[in-house]
Amino acid sequence: MLEKILVTTDFLKEKTNTKPEIGIILGSGLGGLVEKIEITHSIPYSEIPNFPTSTVEGHSGKLIFGKISGKSAIVMQGRFHFYEGYEMHKITLPIRVMKLMGIKRLIISNASGGVNPGYEIGDLMLINDHINLIPNPLLGPNIDKLGPRFPDMSEPYCLKMLEQAEMVAAKHNIKIQKGTYVAVTGPTLETPAEYNYFRIIGGDTVGMSTVPEVIIARHMEIPCFAISVITDLGVPGKIKKVTHEDVQKVAETTEPKLTKLIKELISLL
Repeated sequence: MLEKILVTTDFLKEKTNTKPEIGIILGSGLGGLVEKIEITHSIPYSEIPNFPTSTVEGHSGKLIFGKISGKSAIVMQGRFHFYEGYEMHKITLPIRVMKLMGIKRLIISNASGGVNPGYEIGDLMLINDHINLIPNPLLGPNIDKLGPRFPDMSEPYCLKMLEQAEMVAAKHNIKIQKGTYVAVTGPTLETPAEYNYFRIIGGDTVGMSTVPEVIIARHMEIPCFAISVITDLGVPGKIKKVTHEDVQKVAETTEPKLTKLIKELISLL
């Protein structure tokens, strides 16, 4: 696995001749941030050695290099999911590559379902903790050159970046929530009983991504910031039939607020 990571890293270094400071992963319907980037390179995943390809609508499948808010960035416009049939080491390979290319921080966005009764559709939630119900991406032999066998997870999400994001939100009067994200495999959306269970165990939102990426990042000591767009509700009395298209529409409507917040957060890093 290490050999594949190194091959991919060398390919991208040669192709782009850049050393990014920030890694960014954009979720469903949240690709608008790319419009704010001074793009130097845009590489389809299909052209990158050992990269999977994104199969989900709303995930463009490109690796973007450029400048945003004065910082050099590498941006995943579309991510990979366990439910697509990929093994965990393939889903998280891009995080390994980002680290070896030089990133110092990782910023992640996603669309998720709210199980906290105080949340509304269109809210933004800063993730300050998570509950992982997806197979852990560190199962199997550990690659000691990349990180320890038993990585600490007492601060999965960077407290400093969370504070800075709150300051930006207050400055621009952007409503935010803070809470715990529950990661599940999908691809089925949740039953009412499952929504209730996720709330009982301490969740505020539920989704099908992000946590494997964060685990790998923390394994390599990359500070993480993650934010969810609440695209539907799993709250008794508010549960409705939801399609992926519905999720995309809400994410796209909320995207300008998210872009403003992330863009200014990056300027403070």
